[in-house]
Amino acid sequence: METSSYFIHFNEDDRAQRYFLEFEKMKGQINISKVNSTSHVVAWHKHEKQTDFWFCVKGSFKVGLRYPGEEVKFEYLSDKNPKILEIPPGVWHGYKALQPESIMLYYLNQKYDTNDEWKVKPGHFGESWKIEDK
Repeated sequence: METSSYFIHFNEDDRAQRYFLEFEKMKGQINISKVNSTSHVVAWHKHEKQTDFWFCVKGSFKVGLRYPGEEVKFEYLSDKNPKILEIPPGVWHGYKALQPESIMLYYLNQKYDTNDEWKVKPGHFGESWKIEDK
């Protein structure tokens, strides 16, 4: 049995550094985002076919979810409380890093398809991404 190596796609903008790992032998795709700033909201988008699985490798994230016919709800992912969040098709989703240089690993159950993504801007559903002082 031989080992294989794969090309890693890389994208960087003012929000994050992103690595896209596509393996020929896998149906899905693994992506990693290192988020530079806590001031950006990466939302909203949804898929009709694709399921996402999100895991916080480092830092923490406020994750927004809007299921059809429901209000926006927020969940939190953190390296201090590891868990995987499954986001099924039809659910609007997005995130905001709560710590600089937070890292999100996300598995897509199929290769990313631009034709299976719909987007709207943060605030579209009347939600607030502000972190409240307590």
